[in-house]
Amino acid sequence: MTFTGHVFLGLSVDGFIARLDDGLDFLEVTDGSGSPGDAGFTDFVSSVDALLMGSGTYRVIAPHAEWPYQGRPVHVVSSTLDPDDHPRITVHRTLDEAVAALDAAGHDRVYVDGGQTVRSVLARGRVQTLTLSRVPVLVGEGHTLFGPLPADVHLEHVSTEVLGGGMVQTTYRVLGAAGGVAR
Repeated sequence: MTFTGHVFLGLSVDGFIARLDDGLDFLEVTDGSGSPGDAGFTDFVSSVDALLMGSGTYRVIAPHAEWPYQGRPVHVVSSTLDPDDHPRITVHRTLDEAVAALDAAGHDRVYVDGGQTVRSVLARGRVQTLTLSRVPVLVGEGHTLFGPLPADVHLEHVSTEVLGGGMVQTTYRVLGAAGGVAR
């Protein structure tokens, strides 16, 4: 069985998923016009079997007291993390190793998180949906979600919703991906 990847990320209107110092503070709506709540994150995590992220994303998430992944297995691609120091995750040295492990475990829907990991899985044709929540702020510089791909990735609009605080959440289905045809 091969898994399908599903992306659920917040970003600034100018396309940044984190500040250069990995700060995520701008993702919280602070304009006083209502809160988007968790923007559907809890329901999304409930819909997946496992998570796949890179070490940079894990390092940002790891210090938080509340682990947001509802008991789902978390797989992290890292050439530097010591697996013995991080018992709540499975560390893989390469993306190929992580993909093979997720497939072998029979996972169907995998939450793919983190810019580089999303780009790499997207380029392999393994991402099925992208849910992008744009927070009404311009941060000017930071880490971007998208970058070079081997070919165009065609998307189909599924839905757009305006959430509290002016957050705009859009979901796309991936029709054809850079590495092949998405399922």
